[in-house]
Amino acid sequence: MRIAITGATGNVGTSLLAALSGDDRVEEIVGIARRRPGIAFERTRWVCADVTRDDLVAAFRGADAVVHLAWLIQPSRDRNTTRTVNVEGSRRVFEAAAAAGVSSLVYASSVGAYAPGPKDRRVDESWPTGGIPTSFYSRDKAAVETILDTFERAHQNIRVVRLRPGLIFKGDAASGIRRLFAGPLLPTPLLRRRLIPIVPALERLRFQGVHSLDVGEAYKLAVLGDVRGAFNVAAEPVLDPPELGRLLGARPVSVPPRVLRAAVDLSWKLRLQPTPPGWLDLALGVPLMDTTRAREELGWVPTRTSGEALLELIDAMRRGDGLDTAPLEPGNAGPGRMRELLTGIGGRSRG
Repeated sequence: MRIAITGATGNVGTSLLAALSGDDRVEEIVGIARRRPGIAFERTRWVCADVTRDDLVAAFRGADAVVHLAWLIQPSRDRNTTRTVNVEGSRRVFEAAAAAGVSSLVYASSVGAYAPGPKDRRVDESWPTGGIPTSFYSRDKAAVETILDTFERAHQNIRVVRLRPGLIFKGDAASGIRRLFAGPLLPTPLLRRRLIPIVPALERLRFQGVHSLDVGEAYKLAVLGDVRGAFNVAAEPVLDPPELGRLLGARPVSVPPRVLRAAVDLSWKLRLQPTPPGWLDLALGVPLMDTTRAREELGWVPTRTSGEALLELIDAMRRGDGLDTAPLEPGNAGPGRMRELLTGIGGRSRG
């Protein structure tokens, strides 16, 4: 089997490559990214391409499956760039997969595609994918779900799968995640559990996490299996203020949501960090997901708890762990931090 993967050098992409490269059913993997990485994986051939402008049909031709992972979270201050990559780039990927005669298409959706929903019960994959209006990430994920709905109706001969994971953590992605969400001003040496005294206690701050290597396994099962449709992907337990307090040895402290949102908004506008307040709205708005379908139909079972994945990430962020790819480049100090400051926090993409 020959598999093409866009966004192959990112957090999930490198995990999927690790899962596929050791499987004898996979003859070749075409890893597609804007910049060629220094890291190597078995059975993997790298192709440098941009999903917004380069010839994707040539890269996909001869592939049995395309996995579309390419996505921009930064630059959060340049909506033209992020929407062009996320929405129009996805449209180009889908059209190129059809033109290349690919028989299976697997798309990286997200819990962020869901419309606001409950935090006191789980929803299955039938919950509306209308997104959270104030989150550009969520709006783009919802828009691509709509594009994919149309694509499926027009190309019923193509097996389409979409995975909707919760927050995805792994140590090897720590430096990349810090750059995306915290920026260069975060004092990473202080990221020790005993030095995190409090966690905000908001009523709707209940979210789901999962280890990236487990997500990579879910994508592998979706690529190699005979399944269609959407799958929620998340590990247990749900991460809420009491659970976060237990994991970090911190005390949950009640904070009015509007106060926390105002602080995030101000710090983003002052370019102190790259995360706009829509991300908080997303965390508080999206529902908790029921993962029964992934476990029963994909046969997917996470090997790590959500808490283990989060703690691995925090410890790795302190060390500056990463991989030799553009999105995951390691480093927690020095020239890399200076580049982030000079190019504008949240003003340019590094991927």
